[in-house]
Amino acid sequence: MNRVPHEGGDAAGMRPGDRAGRQHVPASSTRSPDRRDRINLLGVGAVGYHGVLDQEKRSGQPFFVDLVMYLDLAAAGVSDDVALTAHYGEVAEEVRDIVIGPSVNLLETLADRIARRLLHRFPLDAVEVTVHKPKAPIEVTFSDVSVTIYRER
Repeated sequence: MNRVPHEGGDAAGMRPGDRAGRQHVPASSTRSPDRRDRINLLGVGAVGYHGVLDQEKRSGQPFFVDLVMYLDLAAAGVSDDVALTAHYGEVAEEVRDIVIGPSVNLLETLADRIARRLLHRFPLDAVEVTVHKPKAPIEVTFSDVSVTIYRER
């Protein structure tokens, strides 16, 4: 059988891709990178009493929170006015207060509480919250467990 190469194809007459000629396009190549302004606040730590087990609620353990806060920083950049941005010292205090506050069972709930409070209190368009629980009571060796959520206004 004699195949004639198609434009853009290989010598066997097939397009680049699999044997059926389907194109392979990685998902990441179809999206442009997020170029929004953001403030990163990493490793905000406090002892909290969160977890499913009673022992976690009694003895507490360290939690660490990483934040990516999305907001337009143009006005703050031009004016040099902290009132036009998210004051990361105040953000850190809010996060600490939530971590040391009322107990919840799930990291997902803790992350959601943090995201909702920050969206309410600061001029954020969106926030990504990662809550780390490096001393979780897991019976196998691990270095960290974390949950990441993304919330928009």
